[in-house]
Amino acid sequence: MSLIHRYRSNGFNIVLDINSGSVHLVDDVTYEVLPLLEEGADTERIVSCLSAKFSPDEIRTSVSECEELKRQGMLFTEDIYRDAIDAFTDARKTVVKALCLHIAHDCNLACRYCFAEEGEYHGRRALMSFETGKKALDFLIASSGNRTNLEVDFFGGEPLMNWEVVKQLVAYGRSREEECRKKFRFTLTTNGVLLNDEVMEFCNREMGNVVLSIDGRKEVHDRMRPFRKGAGSYDLIVPKFQKFAESRNQDKYYVRGTYTHFNTDFAADVLHLADLGFKQISVEPVVAPKDEQYALTEEDVPVLFEQYDLLAKEMIRREKEGNGFNFFHFMIDLTGGPCVYKRLSGCGSGTEYLAVTPWGDLYPCHQFVGEEEFLLGNVDEGITHPEICEKFGRCNVYAKPECRDCFARFYCSGGCAANASHFTGDITGNYKIGCELQRKRVECAIMIKAALAD
Repeated sequence: MSLIHRYRSNGFNIVLDINSGSVHLVDDVTYEVLPLLEEGADTERIVSCLSAKFSPDEIRTSVSECEELKRQGMLFTEDIYRDAIDAFTDARKTVVKALCLHIAHDCNLACRYCFAEEGEYHGRRALMSFETGKKALDFLIASSGNRTNLEVDFFGGEPLMNWEVVKQLVAYGRSREEECRKKFRFTLTTNGVLLNDEVMEFCNREMGNVVLSIDGRKEVHDRMRPFRKGAGSYDLIVPKFQKFAESRNQDKYYVRGTYTHFNTDFAADVLHLADLGFKQISVEPVVAPKDEQYALTEEDVPVLFEQYDLLAKEMIRREKEGNGFNFFHFMIDLTGGPCVYKRLSGCGSGTEYLAVTPWGDLYPCHQFVGEEEFLLGNVDEGITHPEICEKFGRCNVYAKPECRDCFARFYCSGGCAANASHFTGDITGNYKIGCELQRKRVECAIMIKAALAD
């Protein structure tokens, strides 16, 4: 089990001390010295091994500097959580702090990769009633313990198809805040078809974040996100999204896209969105069954790596020119980051974060909705299958065999439980392509930090 991860990117020799999170930019000598030090070689053996490339003085200086970093706890740091994770999990009491409200199991688009089956989620089309949504908010308040800040995402399908109920539920949530000593942060995800000035004004007043769905270039977007009769939606939504982003001062929103096997040159889509003026961008890999034509393949992975490298370099250039933008998957905190529990266990699906169907059923997250083996309960009775929550509560980077020795484990926190379940049949499995892309994104994100600090 390696304690460091070394790689070269964009002219930098980068070393990540996995367990401490320390990042070091090193010269060629130290880059070669480090694996020998980790193997336990003494100074003279290292000098002997590397003497054809470097002078003995250079090698000895490098070894000495590495040993000092080790003494400071910044290199070859041991993993202090591996043997303590079970006790840590048992001691930590989790409460529900976030709900994904499926306000509409219906949609006005027919996106080809939609895991929600055009909003139906393996079931019937339906709109959430105010009464059901009210019960969901009451359940969240009652289940949140002493936690003050609560989050509610209005999701679909397309939530603007049930806009009046969205507004009513926001008003209800606000009416409960003072008496319950809670504070709601509402968010919304929309395809933009029904977006108008009234919706924008309300969201700017009440929504902490808004996700705007767009895949990038017109031909890419319209191929995968058409209306049900086949017409594309790009021309309709782009002006609305541009206006909305500006109205939010280019903050507290994301344009969020999906790339597929059909646009493995996805960096062009990210840059297209940036050229449209968007500053908060997320374009993510599709997750689809292997038999789908648009599914990513292992053969795509080297091409996708090249695209992430290309994108990272272009982002550095634009940032230095004063025209930068944020790309969600390259956002990384090297100074603090999330709490230890988050680093070990991820998004909190099935424990801290739950999804609610239009009729009030509770699931671990939106991607499990309709899969009856993951039905947790409902807003009337609460959690009736705590054993499922218990299983999710014990899903962490050490419960996943392929995560235990992965250098990126504290950045992806074990990845998506739904993707693991759908590809391996177990939430402690791993979606292989997703892991490969995640590792690449972490490398690029660290390199960007290095380049901008240089």
